Parts: sequence; C-alpha cells; structure tokens
Amino acid sequence: MTTVAVVFHSGYGHTLKQAEAIANGAAGTLIAIDAEGNLTDAQWEILHAADAIVFGSPTYMGSVSWQFKKFADASSKQWFTQQWKDKVFGGFTNSATMNGDKHSSLHYFFTLAMQHSGLWVGTGLMPSNSKAAKRDDVNYVGSSTGAMMQTPSDASADEVNKGDLETARLYGERIAKITKQLRG
Repeated sequence: MTTVAVVFHSGYGHTLKQAEAIANGAAGTLIAIDAEGNLTDAQWEILHAADAIVFGSPTYMGSVSWQFKKFADASSKQWFTQQWKDKVFGGFTNSATMNGDKHSSLHYFFTLAMQHSGLWVGTGLMPSNSKAAKRDDVNYVGSSTGAMMQTPSDASADEVNKGDLETARLYGERIAKITKQLRG
C-alpha cells in the first residue's frame, strides 16, 4: 500500500481546503502544522513512514508562512541522515491575487524536496488558457510545478474556487499514482 502525507500550514482555512482536496485525491493523511509551527512526534513518524510527502502553505509576502518555514528548518535532522531520500514530493499554495508570487512558494517546496534527495511530481495538467476558459476550470491559475489556488482576500474558506479544488484533487491523484508506480 502506498502512503501519502500532506503536511501543511493554513492561516485562515483556505489552504486547509486545498490540503483536504489533495489528500482526498491521494487517499492521503493530513498533517497540520500548528499555529506555532510545530508537529507532534506522532506526526513526524507519519512523515517518516510515508512514501510521498506533499508540502502546503499559503503564500505570504512572496513565500511560505513562517510556520511552514519553522517546520522546514526542523526537518534538517531528516536531511542530515537522508531519512527522506527517494521519497516522492509535491507542493501546493494559495494566495489572494492571481499571481501573488505563488511560484516563489512552490520553488521553495521544490528546493526543500531536492535537499531531502526526493523526487518531485508536477501537476501533469494543461492550463485552462483559451478564450473559452472559465474561472472554475481545472488549472485555470496555470501551474505545472504544483497546485495553485487563488482566493480573494475577503472570501471565507467556504468560498474557495471549485476549479482550484478540483485541480488540487487531481494533483493528489497524480502524486499517488506516480508514487505507486515508483514503489511498484
């Protein structure tokens, strides 16, 4: 059986919805980084045992939240021993504007995964970029690196875009599929 762990920080609940969609697609386990940037010992153990780890954070001021960064810094113990070597990785993020410098967060995740000697999985989804495209279409935000979501700053977590959530779910499915293929 292939296991996928979705480790994320969500400041206002929007990124939680995205994490849930990815976990749903991957049949994965959610691991929420708390408001102080910490995980429990049991959560660390889930990450160690997982075949794939998916990173998630809102994009704040052009990068991941400080809570996610604290988690990433704490993973240096795993880096030093190469405990996560050859695991499959992916990442997702959300911000209030269409661009919102979300690629900076995805590049941060990608770099962190590479430091852990991991294998990165992109979305595998074509962007919805024709004149006929609608905001609720899959991959309307148009990312290949990882799942992106855009939620207006005054929208509640219940108002996240359905197309962005479907993008996240499909990305979770792809991560699980690729992980299963690699773990054979």
